[in-house]
Amino acid sequence: MSIAFNDLNAQYLALKSQIDSNVLKAMASGSYIMGPEVRELEQKLCDYTGAKHCISCSNGTDALLMPLMAWGVGAGDAVFVPAFTFISTSEVVAQAGATPVFCDVDKRSFNLDPESLRSAIKKVQAEGRLYPRAVIAVDLFGLPFDYEAINAICTEFGLLLIEDGAQGFGGEINGRKACTFGDVSTTSFFPAKPLGCYGDGGAIFTDDEGLKRKLLSIRVHGKQDDENDPNAKYHNVRVGLNARLDTLQAAILLPKLEAFDTENAARRKAASLYSKLLAETELITPLTPQGYASSWAQYTLIAKDTEQREHIISALKVEGIPAMIYYPKPLHLQPTNSGYGYKEGSLPVSEDLCRRVFSLPMHGYITEEIVERVAGHVVRAVESFFNS
Repeated sequence: MSIAFNDLNAQYLALKSQIDSNVLKAMASGSYIMGPEVRELEQKLCDYTGAKHCISCSNGTDALLMPLMAWGVGAGDAVFVPAFTFISTSEVVAQAGATPVFCDVDKRSFNLDPESLRSAIKKVQAEGRLYPRAVIAVDLFGLPFDYEAINAICTEFGLLLIEDGAQGFGGEINGRKACTFGDVSTTSFFPAKPLGCYGDGGAIFTDDEGLKRKLLSIRVHGKQDDENDPNAKYHNVRVGLNARLDTLQAAILLPKLEAFDTENAARRKAASLYSKLLAETELITPLTPQGYASSWAQYTLIAKDTEQREHIISALKVEGIPAMIYYPKPLHLQPTNSGYGYKEGSLPVSEDLCRRVFSLPMHGYITEEIVERVAGHVVRAVESFFNS
């Protein structure tokens, strides 16, 4: 019997009555864009995270782009990003007209390495071509980035800080929820994310009232900032986007948010069991630092080398078990970033991880039986690799 990597169907069946009811209600209302469910969701997301303001939007990529636009980040500005993550983190920097500066990551947390960031900032300052402006730090695989260290560096150099919480929603540092770290935080509601909708969606979190007003304007074609003016969208005061969250997606997310803590607990239990069952292998299991809690968007292992990784993935496939590679190529070596002067060896930790990491099935409805089955086949694959 095959196993789902992320069993979205199991989640739907568990929440079917609530989701179906919400969708039908939204359909009957006729308020398909920015209906009441959107504002309800934004308030509940604020309540959950502890952020003062939540601005929902069309997807997680626009959620990253919009703060850069609101701050006026553009040509001549340097924005520092980790090299080991998805392309959207650097893509939005280029879309804003600024220059992404790639930094290495910590080999155990997979997140932005503070010392690599510091070195990159000093290098940009010494070269004098770009103005250091902002940092985008990622909560990769569900684990919040090292907020204390990164924020201290941003304060030291006067940089704005964006938390890319696309995978991090539900993570914590000492009880403080992800999506509250930095000057602004973002998340994605792509279906495979810890809190996902049935299409595209995203959200931006901030405590800054002025920034909130700009983001609301940018979300709707740069409309006038007055929320109470029904004709505000016909008075356009800045370049904006068409970046609204559909009412139907908000209607779907509301019951999912209600169930989120239960699903998050299930992912954490599964991750703990995976690590216990795989402890005797030579694979490197994920690290969760003291005081941190991951939302386990992915459960990611580090193999001895590429050959061992491919052997394990192939062995799992035979058993109907999917394994994914996040990510096979670091951002600084992507063709779209070839003009920035990086080469093989520029960021060795990110490059090494891309050659060795792989992720196992993980979701909020995964059972102990499935985890044991997957882990058992991983153990046998590791043994057969060393005996071959």
